[in-house]
Amino acid sequence: MLSQIKHNFEQLIALYEAEKTENEKLRLELQQCKEAGENLRKRTLELESEIETRKLAEAFTGGGDHVAAREKIDKLVREIDKCIALLEQ
Repeated sequence: MLSQIKHNFEQLIALYEAEKTENEKLRLELQQCKEAGENLRKRTLELESEIETRKLAEAFTGGGDHVAAREKIDKLVREIDKCIALLEQ
């Protein structure tokens, strides 16, 4: 009887150790998934920002000419700077 209890106790410890190892593996996997999710969220925000920038550029050009759009934006910024300078006088 005592040997049976000892055998059962050893099996219980072995099962506990196996579950403990599995738990640690799952914790690590969960942490990796959280990090991957955060990286994907950041990348999504970057891409959304890039889309908005491209939409703005297309709005100024009416097409895909980014150089011309940049020139228009620079021209508008210069005009705004001139207006601010006049207001400050």
